[in-house]
Amino acid sequence: MRKILVLAIAALCCSAPLSAQKKSQQPSTGGITTEMMQQLKKSYGGNAADKALRNIMVTNSPNKLAVNYDNSTKFDAHFSHKVESKAITDQKSSGRCWMFTGMNVLRNKAIRQHNLPADFQFSQAYTFFYDQLEKSNLFLQAIIDTYKKPFDDKEVEWLFKNPLSDGGQFTGVANLIDKYGLVPADVMPETYNTNNTSSISGLIKLKLREDGLQLREMAAQKGCTPQKLQAAKTEMLTTIYRMLALAFGEPPATFSWTQRDAKGNIVETAEYTPMSFYEKFAKQDFSTYYMIMNDPTREYHKVYEIEYDRHVYDGQNWRYLNLPMEDIAKMCIASIKDSTMMYFSCDVGKFLDRDKGFMDENNFDYASLMGTTFGMNKEQRIRTFASGSSHAMTLCAVDLDKDGKPLKWMVENSWGSKYGHDGFLIMTNDWFNEYMFRVVIEDKYIPANLKAELNQKPIMLPAWDPMFAPEE
Repeated sequence: MRKILVLAIAALCCSAPLSAQKKSQQPSTGGITTEMMQQLKKSYGGNAADKALRNIMVTNSPNKLAVNYDNSTKFDAHFSHKVESKAITDQKSSGRCWMFTGMNVLRNKAIRQHNLPADFQFSQAYTFFYDQLEKSNLFLQAIIDTYKKPFDDKEVEWLFKNPLSDGGQFTGVANLIDKYGLVPADVMPETYNTNNTSSISGLIKLKLREDGLQLREMAAQKGCTPQKLQAAKTEMLTTIYRMLALAFGEPPATFSWTQRDAKGNIVETAEYTPMSFYEKFAKQDFSTYYMIMNDPTREYHKVYEIEYDRHVYDGQNWRYLNLPMEDIAKMCIASIKDSTMMYFSCDVGKFLDRDKGFMDENNFDYASLMGTTFGMNKEQRIRTFASGSSHAMTLCAVDLDKDGKPLKWMVENSWGSKYGHDGFLIMTNDWFNEYMFRVVIEDKYIPANLKAELNQKPIMLPAWDPMFAPEE
């Protein structure tokens, strides 16, 4: 009898909320009504032309069907000004475009200055080892720095969401090389896990998140000192170091290397450290390199800095001077005319003809295919997350008309020599204006009035700003 009474009371208790819930879920004016659905169906029509198009589209990619035949004759590979590239690199299945791009800029200079073979490369595996180690330290130290903040704080949440990535910026190239030097590719060659980063990266991220939780718990305990936290962090990094050494190989402290000239003749065999090799073959004053950005959602002629946009904890966040496209184009032209390649990033997938390696807004006629328009401008695309910098490449050529105006540009890519136009991508100037975002310019190509603007106090932006996702 008591059991039946309890069940009856429970049923009565449940009935009131359900009744109230039904009242609160009365149909609103925002849902798709029967009348609206009839209107939607009627708008489609399903006439013979629509049926024919549907039959084609259900088994084909929109890109394949939207190819603009009228635009197919516009492609040509002539350039009035070009920095000669030596050999195309291949980042394989990794997000290291930023590293390949930055090191290709240095490689081109080294080959020309030291008469090295055309296929000479610096070891990306060597630099990537320290990139992943330094980013791991950056995460763990940031967890220590923010331990007083609640777990659902935006910064703490962002850190645990992004403990490690293989993407990055030119600042990573500069800080890592200045700290660890360089080695030739044959001294520390690529491995399966440097070419295919997802699996090992996933394991390291899992470990880092576990370590991050432990550091927060330690820091909250009474009597925990900064020294104890640093000791714990160091112990955690020994595990990360071992994981990286197993997957990538351990970086050499010293090595013997035989230098050859462009014809393959032996010049000398010598002993090097990574730093002495860097100082002899590629030493740069990275303080003379500046990131220039085109972001129409923010005020031009202002300097911006992005929190945590660095690879090394004791390095620098990267700073950007935001400029109109016409100013950026002039500096790029000056650099190319002086045979100097540039680090360049863009929204590479937009209107890309992958077979030709040609980027042009007219490559695909989506409007005719779908019977509608896609009319957002660059500012609107950024604000609505429809576009942003996704890939870094090396800007190496421009084609100028008789008045010195750019018609098209070319970049050296890092997707192998079989991709695109023999490993290069060509873009129209209109595409360049709409989908180019960042370029790294040496200060000698920056006009004095713009160089003065670089001395402004930067406006700090949060790490989660969508405009500053790492290039991959």
